[in-house]
Amino acid sequence: MPEISRFYGIIIYMFFNDHNPPHFKTKFGEFEANILIENGTLLNGDLPLSKLKLVTAWAEIHKEELLEMWNSKAFHKVQPLI
Repeated sequence: MPEISRFYGIIIYMFFNDHNPPHFKTKFGEFEANILIENGTLLNGDLPLSKLKLVTAWAEIHKEELLEMWNSKAFHKVQPLI
């Protein structure tokens, strides 16, 4: 599973042959969740609210880049939230 970013103990992954809708996966400790790229909302899984807010903010900043990566399947690292 390609890691595309990491910040505040959160790891962001994207599977390039995954099902629609466009989303990415997050992991924080024992928590895992899928996040919709379009609006940063929780698709499924579980993430502490404070971490979900960070991931949502990061997704909003990088929305266009994430959608392009999903569509092109061209892997690259994405700037972490700092």
